Amino acid sequence: MKLNIGNRIKELRRSKDITQEEFAEYLGVSYQSVSRWENGVCYPDMELLPIMADFFGVTVDSLMGVDDAIEKEKVNRYLEEFQNAISKGDVSDCIEIARKGVAEYPNNYALLNKLMFALFVAGDDDGNIPDWKENREKYDDEIIRIGERIVKYCSDLDLRLEATARLAFQHCEMGRKRKGREIYETLPTMEQCREHNIWWALEDNEKLPFLREKIRNEYNNLRSSVWLLGESGCLSDEGSLAVMMKLYDLQNVILDNQSSLDTWGEARIPFVIAEIYMRLNDTDSAIAYLNKAAQAAKQFDERPEEQHQSSIILGDVTIKKTDFQTSDTRSLREIMRDTWLSDEEFDSVREDNEFRELLNQL
Repeated sequence: MKLNIGNRIKELRRSKDITQEEFAEYLGVSYQSVSRWENGVCYPDMELLPIMADFFGVTVDSLMGVDDAIEKEKVNRYLEEFQNAISKGDVSDCIEIARKGVAEYPNNYALLNKLMFALFVAGDDDGNIPDWKENREKYDDEIIRIGERIVKYCSDLDLRLEATARLAFQHCEMGRKRKGREIYETLPTMEQCREHNIWWALEDNEKLPFLREKIRNEYNNLRSSVWLLGESGCLSDEGSLAVMMKLYDLQNVILDNQSSLDTWGEARIPFVIAEIYMRLNDTDSAIAYLNKAAQAAKQFDERPEEQHQSSIILGDVTIKKTDFQTSDTRSLREIMRDTWLSDEEFDSVREDNEFRELLNQL
């Protein structure tokens, strides 16, 4: 059995933010000894293992890397519980699950990343979290600390970049836009990313699934960007309406004229279009699109555990019900009825029979 003790010592030492010299001084050995351990040249003496394990707050087995399989299994169980909770909007449960996992595995960056995410979502003003504003202030320092730790020490590039983006977002949300901008500027450009460059190293049997996954991600990014343009307020209402309508054209091209499996988006897009029509004083068109949104909201609330779709460009796509992440425990129909439709833009039609019927359906 190959021991991973060298890598574990390096990982744990860095998580403590101490140098090889400082760790060596604590153990009463030379820093060259610590360096040789971490580089896999040799192993530390057996009598030092309990001292190191105690210093790092882990078991000797964990220090030696012999219980990696057990840790992986338990971490995956925590991550599955977390995903089930976040798909239902149970943010308090998410925080509890993540904290429990981090308490057991304090140096597992996947769990730390989930804890950072849960604390961030706890301050989401779009959900139905009554104390979201207090949570933003309460968890701010902890989110920053966890994010900076992941960015500095995590060896998993994807986790590190995800934490970097969320760290920047947190600074922006808390009014520190200059700091957030500085962090965002450290992220790689699209031209430098793995997906943009790895094509030339792929084997023939890897190319088709790679291309479809790449197109799927780029379609989702393009869709989000077009959506953002339509809702940004940077265009006139006429321009915004034209942009939002383009989302349907884009969807028809990519999905072979099928409806999107993203039924939440299928509800939100026509709702935004309805808002624009209200600003343009076209109430008939607004009501028509509100009905489309209501139907899509119903489909979202009643969606199966798994949905499947196939198109020539994306291939076979499966979306699980638990893939959805939200900070709201309400059904989408309740959210549409109680939150979206409470916007003052709909005040002029609240007494209309069609609008009242719509509310009854929701």
